[in-house]
Amino acid sequence: MKIVIALGGNALGNTPLEQRNLVKETAGNIVDLIAEGHQLIIAHGNGPQVGMINNAFEAAQATSSAPAMPFPECGAMSQGYIGFHLQNAIQNELASRKIKKDVATIITQVEVDKNDPAFDQPSKPVGPFYNETESKQLEKEKGYVMIEDSGRGYRRVVASPKPKQVVEINTVESLVNQGNIVITVGGGGIPVIKENGFYEGIPAVIDKDFASAKVADQLNADMFFVLTAVDRVMLNFNTPEQKALEQITVDEARDLIKEGHFAPGSMLPKVEAAISFVENNPGRTSLIASLEKAKEAIAGTSGTKIKA
Repeated sequence: MKIVIALGGNALGNTPLEQRNLVKETAGNIVDLIAEGHQLIIAHGNGPQVGMINNAFEAAQATSSAPAMPFPECGAMSQGYIGFHLQNAIQNELASRKIKKDVATIITQVEVDKNDPAFDQPSKPVGPFYNETESKQLEKEKGYVMIEDSGRGYRRVVASPKPKQVVEINTVESLVNQGNIVITVGGGGIPVIKENGFYEGIPAVIDKDFASAKVADQLNADMFFVLTAVDRVMLNFNTPEQKALEQITVDEARDLIKEGHFAPGSMLPKVEAAISFVENNPGRTSLIASLEKAKEAIAGTSGTKIKA
């Protein structure tokens, strides 16, 4: 099968060293699927990483003549170093199993609508977690918009417009058709708008799940596979009434969203992106599962399937 995989934050690390070590395990789970004959296109988030890069440049600027670094460029940097770690780990894992496949990371732009209402309502968490006191100080000193993120602390939020199209999709498709493993739309892609026929970067972070679903749609993938920290989508998550879902329809998923079962910035965008792929590709499947049980999820013994 041709499968687009969206890697969650648990597959990566918060620092370069942590990430370099963690992606070795990630690579093992990915190559398990490649060894079974699946054709993979890999996407990933970059929330902590792009925030780290942005914060580093802001700190340097405060104490030296270092230049300000625009957010699109920070996104591009995160795509580069995360992509390097992923492709290096996957290459090494392939070599250890004597599987001859090439891996390439594409620095990817994703077009968004400059009039997307998301620009008026920042909602995408980026960067590290802060306590309430630190959060209020950042709001006062830097003008950041801060929110409480799923009980884990406070994070900065930026605009998160919906993706219209992947600019480099033809390059990605060409590489995939040649049998390569492609890493694309890292961090949801670098947001760009089109003005007078030309692309221009814009400060925002596109949700990686929606961008990944757009890649799956444009590549006519057989499956859209969201890898996260839990084995299955849960109702009443982290309560005594918690219940795992094995399979749901698009209509059932929409009803559960209306009932407020999925946290914004966490499971909600994953379910919404899964719905969008199924709706745009009748007869195909979205799957949400843990990284550690990716192989079992493909086999149908783990994960949550979303169908029409």
